[in-house]
Amino acid sequence: MSFRRFVSAAFVVCAPFFLAAALALGAAAANADNGVIEVRFQDHHFSPANLEVPAGQAVTVRVVNASSETIEFESFRLNREKAVQPGETIAVRLPALSAGSYDFYDDLHQDVPQGSIVAK
Repeated sequence: MSFRRFVSAAFVVCAPFFLAAALALGAAAANADNGVIEVRFQDHHFSPANLEVPAGQAVTVRVVNASSETIEFESFRLNREKAVQPGETIAVRLPALSAGSYDFYDDLHQDVPQGSIVAK
């Protein structure tokens, strides 16, 4: 096999792996750059309970329900209310927030401690 054919074959075999790695790194960077934050509901509470976001930037809150019961992610100040089934993950898109604190809670379970999103 000539060197040129060897290099061509190596490129054909390796290119998909390099492309997949680049896409994975790009997706991780895109999440950080696009303002995606995650809150998880498990063991009857939200974690983390307090989220900090930059003021003046749109943000997406990814809500993961890791419990065995339906919850309702709700915030009166943010005008958001979404039911989340057990094992489901939803995205709550928020506009650019003014500096301040915005509470959220599980409206179906009043005994669950509230959380807050603080825009700074």
